[in-house]
Amino acid sequence: MTSNGGFEPVFCTIVPPHVLDKLARHDDPALSGPARRSLEHDAYQRTKRRLTTVIGAAAVAPPEGAAADRPQRTIYDAEHTQDLPGTKVREEGSEPGSDASVNRAYAGLGATFDLYLKVYGRHSIDGNGLPLDATVHFGEGYDNAFWNGEQMVFGDGDGEVFLDFTIPVDVIGHELTHGVTQHTANLDYHGQSGALNESLSDVFGSLIKQYTLGQTAAEADWLIGAGLLAPRVTGTALRSMKAPGTAYDDDVLGKDPQPARMEDYVRTGRDNGGVHINSGIPNHAFYLTATALGGHSWEKAGQVWYDVLTGGDLKEDAQFTDFATLTVKAAQERYGAGDELRAVQKAWEQVGVRTL
Repeated sequence: MTSNGGFEPVFCTIVPPHVLDKLARHDDPALSGPARRSLEHDAYQRTKRRLTTVIGAAAVAPPEGAAADRPQRTIYDAEHTQDLPGTKVREEGSEPGSDASVNRAYAGLGATFDLYLKVYGRHSIDGNGLPLDATVHFGEGYDNAFWNGEQMVFGDGDGEVFLDFTIPVDVIGHELTHGVTQHTANLDYHGQSGALNESLSDVFGSLIKQYTLGQTAAEADWLIGAGLLAPRVTGTALRSMKAPGTAYDDDVLGKDPQPARMEDYVRTGRDNGGVHINSGIPNHAFYLTATALGGHSWEKAGQVWYDVLTGGDLKEDAQFTDFATLTVKAAQERYGAGDELRAVQKAWEQVGVRTL
């Protein structure tokens, strides 16, 4: 159950459907073929997620005797099928093997667990020691990674546009944070609440990368999915929190459509009302807050955002103004009327989102 009394996990992918739609229409079958198959995979998984939500998924409990302050990771290999979870290839405490995707997935699950436990005192993504499962080598040239409400799944990419989806640790953190949101605010996956859902995953995905690398706000690149795009692509990542709309500008992918300010909010019926597009606005507000405060972003800016996500006041249908108002309240309650409060207020003002 979530703090709002609901429990409705959604199917969330790191690559937005509008990107795959564009690739699927390309004349080159090396680009369009994998994109079309990926869209078909996603449609199937999305339908399966809805059915599971209706009939209910079996509860998953930590193994008997498992320490709540240690992750319980299991990595599976789908062996290029769509069968989940696949063959077990690594479990908690076992040594790294020869498969780099397996090792990266294992490390990324651990990095996510560490940030939430050591910084915010949260025991796994559900707060109750939930085991972390992941499957690698899903499908043939699958161009995505996703959280399906129960586990992480990674494709290998097509090698033309996307590389292996286990490469960026922030992608792993992003998807697992959808699980945190699922177990807390349970934000509706549409419109502004959906964009907040995506933004929170970008925020904590970025924080997980920064925490792993020991970076300050000034040292971080603030990119989501750096290292994921193949060499032929003109771009650096899937999204930029520092400068939304600049992550890529490519003859195949097109131009990054994210806005940084509310005046450029994109109204569309696609992508659940543009959840991967308009997330650029709250993303930028977090970047502005974190860089204004300096130091390690997970400490103060991240704490405020975490307080709002888990505090119980964030409604499932929250709009940007609702979220912004709660961050101001959280900053004042935790830090008083000081630099932290002013940084949060100014950040939302800069992106054009009003607070009440």
